[in-house]
Amino acid sequence: MERKGGKARKEDNPFCLFAGFARFAFQASAGHRRYHTGMTTFAFVLGLAAAQAAPAPAKVEIVSVTGCLRETAPNNWILSTATDPAPSRANAPPAKDIPAVAPAGKNEFKLIGVSEFNLPAHKDHTVIIKGLFIKAAPASRVNMTSITMVAPTCAPAPAK
Repeated sequence: MERKGGKARKEDNPFCLFAGFARFAFQASAGHRRYHTGMTTFAFVLGLAAAQAAPAPAKVEIVSVTGCLRETAPNNWILSTATDPAPSRANAPPAKDIPAVAPAGKNEFKLIGVSEFNLPAHKDHTVIIKGLFIKAAPASRVNMTSITMVAPTCAPAPAK
């Protein structure tokens, strides 16, 4: 920008204006810029360290559970007499991993994400459910990723 007298001043440069504002805002003279830059760097590093120290969100595991598929209310499904959750992959199990005898466990899981599956076709059957395991009280949940039939009936509940 051209000024009276033909000379451009540093206040005409937007970057110099910002530096001038920063000096004013922090009440710093030109000699104290190094101190304020150091404090800004320290604050940034401190913030970065705090962000790294924050706990990571809990990882939700993909598990496989085998049990009896039951409908407790319309479109409300549970897996009863289920085995303990075992780490797994989201895919349906290969044929060699399907047990010949339906195992019976002592767990019960609420099933969520069921709308994608034809669960009425497997009602009161022993099935393998794979999905994301969500440990919670009073009942843990499994967000389904696959279902595989093991037997057309449910195994009897184990003795207590």
